[in-house]
This record gives sequence, structure tokens and C-alpha cells, in this order.
Amino acid sequence: MVKKIAILGLCAALSILAFMVVGARGNWDFVLAFRGTKLISLVIVATAISVSTIVFQTLTSNRILTPSIMGFDALYILLQTVLVFALGGFGFASLAPELKFSLELFLLSAASLALFGSLIGQGTNDLFRMLLVGVVFGVLFRSLTGLLQRMIDPNEFSILQGALFASFNNVDTKLLTLAAPLVIACCALAWHKRNVLDVMALGREQAISLGLNYKRELMMGLALVTALIATSTALVGPVAFFGLLVSAISYEVIKTHHHGPIFLTSILISIIVLVGGQTIFERVLGLGATLSIVVEFLGGLVFLFLILRRVRM
Repeated sequence: MVKKIAILGLCAALSILAFMVVGARGNWDFVLAFRGTKLISLVIVATAISVSTIVFQTLTSNRILTPSIMGFDALYILLQTVLVFALGGFGFASLAPELKFSLELFLLSAASLALFGSLIGQGTNDLFRMLLVGVVFGVLFRSLTGLLQRMIDPNEFSILQGALFASFNNVDTKLLTLAAPLVIACCALAWHKRNVLDVMALGREQAISLGLNYKRELMMGLALVTALIATSTALVGPVAFFGLLVSAISYEVIKTHHHGPIFLTSILISIIVLVGGQTIFERVLGLGATLSIVVEFLGGLVFLFLILRRVRM
């Protein structure tokens, strides 16, 4: 296990090195500063998505589910559409990045925590009801989005389209001072709770019998997931299957239920995929394709594979 993590760490370091130096020309002070801030953005997003997915799958006792099932993607798209509809294309484009990020983070977090607070009860059925309601709200948000998009001016809709798809190439580095401390704090809490998550992975009844305050830890874990996924979504946009792709590979590479090694593995794999993939698409392919589309395609294939394998079992 240690050897595998060490190999992944080496691959992640090589990906970071390649991202920083491949194709670099001109003033190295400018190149390293420019690429360094972009690298930090990719690492923050990779860490937030991987940790939030692992924690969410533990809380739901299901390795197929991801936080996007709660309607985050649909809510994010609805929020962008409402902003364009209310402010117009020019007002939307001129909105301060910090204000826009804070607004998105607040609304995404408030909506999900309201859902948790109203649905979490004494039994596990409430958790599955929460997931079902998340799907229903996702459909509602998409319907409202479709209605508003039909009412938006075509010229303004073209501006909106740029904000509806995940973009790992255009992360606003001004937001790092807001996103980085939040992600670091959440990941530190997740690491501190790794042994608690090991117990929660056994199931509600077993965790309670071992003396765990299950409801409190469940709410804390869901709040943690909310903060991480809201931050990553506000930074790069909606990403439905990336977390599923990373978590599935992590559990196959490190065949353990202990969250310490799983956290490390998922973060390293996520960095390799994002940083290494962005290096290839930027430096080798010349942005001839989009990393987010490829990642979502591979994640969708993994999702279908997991569904079919579970059906056969």
C-alpha cells in the first residue's frame, strides 16, 4: 500500500513538473508565477472533488453516488441563468469575481444544508429520501433553467453558455484567497475524522452500537461535502462524473476501507488526471480539445460499468 501511494506521489510530482516547465519560453519569473497560480487552482479543485466524493460515498454507503446527485450541477446552472436573466450579458460579465464566487458558494451551501436539515432524521431511510429529493430538485432546476434560457436574448445566451460548462483552463486565480483556506480547513477536518468515517462505513446500526453519535457526525460530514463541492463548482463549473472516476480508481488501486490511505490516493490520482491532463491538452494538443469533456466521458463509462457490474452481481 505504501509503495503504491509512493508511486502515485511520484507520478503526481512529475505531472506538476511537466505542467510547470514543458513549453516554457521567455521570462522564467513570469512563467513560473503565472503557471504556479494556475497549478494551485487545479490542485485545489482536484483535492476538493476527490475528498468530497469519498466522504459522500461513505455517508451514503454507496460507491456509485456522487455529490452531483444532490442537484448541485442543476442548481449552479440555474443560478448562472438567473444572473444573466436579471443583470443582462454585460452586467453578468462585469460582475466582480469575488462577489460572484461568494454568492454562488452561499446559495449552493444554503440550499443543500436546508435540504439536509429538513430530511435527516433518526433512520437511514431519511438519507435515501434526501437523495431522491435531490434528483427531483435537479429535474425542477433544469426545467426552470430551460424556461429562463428561452426568454434570454440570443446574444446574452452566448455569454451564458461559457459559464455552463466546466473549464479547468480558465480558473480565476483571484478567487484562490477565498477558496484555498476553505478547502484546506475542510480537508484537515476530513483527515481528523478519518477514523470516524471508518466506523461510519460499517453502517448506522454498527456505528451507533460502537458509541458513535451517528446523526451529529452525519450532519458534519454532509456540511463538509457541501462546502467542498460548492467551492469546486463555483471555481470551475459543474463536474458530474470526475469524482466518481477518481474514487473508483482509488478503491481499485488501494483495496482498503481505511479512509487515510483512500484520501491520499484519491487526491494524488485526481492531481495526476487534472494536472497531467491539462498539460497534455495545453502543451501537446494546443487546446485542440477540452479536458472536462474527456473526463466526463470517461467518468460516464465508469458509472455505466459500475451499474452493470452491480446488476450482474
